Amino acid sequence: MGNIPVGLQLYSVRHDCERDLPAVLDRVAAAGYVGVEFAGYYGREASELRQMLDDRGLRCCGAHTQLAEVQDERLEATVEFALALGNPYLIVPALPGDWRDSRDAWLRTAEFFNRLAEKLEPHGLRTGYHNHAVEFKPLEGELPWDIFAKNTSPRVILQLDTGNCMHGGGDPVEMLRRYPGRAATVHLKEFSTTNDKALLGEGDVPWDQVFDLCETTGGTEWYIVEQESYPLEPLVCVEKCIENLRKMGKA
Repeated sequence: MGNIPVGLQLYSVRHDCERDLPAVLDRVAAAGYVGVEFAGYYGREASELRQMLDDRGLRCCGAHTQLAEVQDERLEATVEFALALGNPYLIVPALPGDWRDSRDAWLRTAEFFNRLAEKLEPHGLRTGYHNHAVEFKPLEGELPWDIFAKNTSPRVILQLDTGNCMHGGGDPVEMLRRYPGRAATVHLKEFSTTNDKALLGEGDVPWDQVFDLCETTGGTEWYIVEQESYPLEPLVCVEKCIENLRKMGKA
């Protein structure tokens, strides 16, 4: 699967978005991104956000959706918002401690995501989970990422964050290889042992292998750039990230 589109996780430029979201989207589109993944909506309605994207030729490539928003009592409103926005992916970005502090907790979490995926399927929506570092630190003799992956259905997206994975001691290449077809959206985040402000393409992530797996067995539909450390202004950083991706032939 070649020519995977590139989006930007807007958390990378969250403070700029709070100040002037339309101006940020102008810069994002001009830089060459074709989509954005939301991490909050800045008090705006779905229809307004959808119009902002449409006006700039951008697509919604997901939203980091808090766990509370996908509980039964709020799920209907969350689905309505996603459909109006044109967001196909409801990705949970974090879990409270009692959802991940033991193997049994991860098994219960996996079952929750399986049920959620079933509820979303009739609407044409998918859910998934975004890793941090903790999922790659052994728990009761097993990696939490493995517990979750092995006990969730193929409907549940494993949104691998390459930098977070390596920060936790994991190997993103092995994770992509181990769970084919599960990485519908992948966070391209750099990791470096020598430069904690490295931009994408300037660190230790084995990008050639990551891209090869995403484009062959990973089932990847979107690359999503995320930058959380800033040697320059955040908007300049994400512009340079896609420039570096372009040099690698991926944007």
